[in-house]
Amino acid sequence: MVTCRARGFTYLTVLFVVAILMAGLALVGEMWETAARREKEAELLFVGNQYRKAIERYVISGKAQYPRTLEDLLQDARQPSTQRYLRKLYPDPITGKNEWGFVKGPDGGIGGVYSLSEAQPMKVAGFRPRDASLAGAQKYSDWKFSFTPAAVPAAPDK
Repeated sequence: MVTCRARGFTYLTVLFVVAILMAGLALVGEMWETAARREKEAELLFVGNQYRKAIERYVISGKAQYPRTLEDLLQDARQPSTQRYLRKLYPDPITGKNEWGFVKGPDGGIGGVYSLSEAQPMKVAGFRPRDASLAGAQKYSDWKFSFTPAAVPAAPDK
């Protein structure tokens, strides 16, 4: 026959096991959320650099003129034949929306893009050289992916 004392001990043991399982699930959930955020950051770096490269190719192929809209990167109307710099317009991986902030180019066109998210990034250091300007950013909207032409060195005087 089971005594009241034994039933109480079994009940406490079950509660303790459930508490341990819940703590483990909480840790797994936190790790999963961290991994998802890191994945979105990596995707933002990829997409941002795709836009940067597309803007660079657009500017170089057309008399230093910057695109007026992102759709100009899909099909360049300045060229006699179809010229594409992007296959599709990418959504912002952080916000999930098709809206981007724009960095103005010297001629008033789009010189670059950035996320509209005000969230704090997890990655603040250890960027590749092409993304070195992103180090120390306080929010994703500070991650600006823009094309700036390299200064042409002056010809030496003879």
